[in-house]
Amino acid sequence: MALERSDVEKIAHLARLGLNDADIERTTGTLNDILGLIDRMQAVNTDNVEPLAHPLEAVQRLRPDEVTETNQRDAYQTIAPAVENGLFLVPKVIE
Repeated sequence: MALERSDVEKIAHLARLGLNDADIERTTGTLNDILGLIDRMQAVNTDNVEPLAHPLEAVQRLRPDEVTETNQRDAYQTIAPAVENGLFLVPKVIE
């Protein structure tokens, strides 16, 4: 499917694009190149190709689940304004 100059002018009008003559010629060529690429891609036989979740088949690298910091809750609660049973107490904000 190839676009004509009149097709690009209609598309530009619908999209409210102000294209001059040089832009229309260049845009017509670019859009025809894109449509040609799509036609070539659709012509490829993909019957035995399994869909991918990611184009690079990337695997997430996970780090070991290890404790890297010591528990400092008691140190932080010594400077808190209000603490009860190991929990921070905050003012009621919803009535």
